Amino acid sequence: MKRYSRTDAAIAALSPEQYRVTQQSGTEYPGTGEYLHQHAPGLYVDVVSGEPLFASSDKFDSGCGWPSFSRPIVADFVHELRDDSHGMTRIEVRSTHGDSHLGHVFPDGPRDRGGLRYCINSAALRFIPRERMEAEGYGEYLDQVEAA
Repeated sequence: MKRYSRTDAAIAALSPEQYRVTQQSGTEYPGTGEYLHQHAPGLYVDVVSGEPLFASSDKFDSGCGWPSFSRPIVADFVHELRDDSHGMTRIEVRSTHGDSHLGHVFPDGPRDRGGLRYCINSAALRFIPRERMEAEGYGEYLDQVEAA
């Protein structure tokens, strides 16, 4: 199995927005994320560690202004923490190996898909199109991503 980790080189390669979101627990402005309207089949991975996080087949339009997913592709690669910031209690979502802030999870997702909505910042993700997954070392997840 492929190994994933956080490296100084990966952190140094982040854009200012990617750094603000992933390293400082920032949030993109709603409606501005690169992957909000992405509909191509593929895999979303942590921009820092490369660990696989979400499949396009689990992405849905929630109308919240951020890309939304019904579940992680590998549950062990997504860590959930209580977040009491900004005067509210939420569940923060972080990548396990990259320790990147990804967004938050809410219990208002599609009931027929488990009822969760992973509300994720595009700046925390890198999209790998289905046709590139094998070449980039993610072939084991092809069966979880719909065909084009």
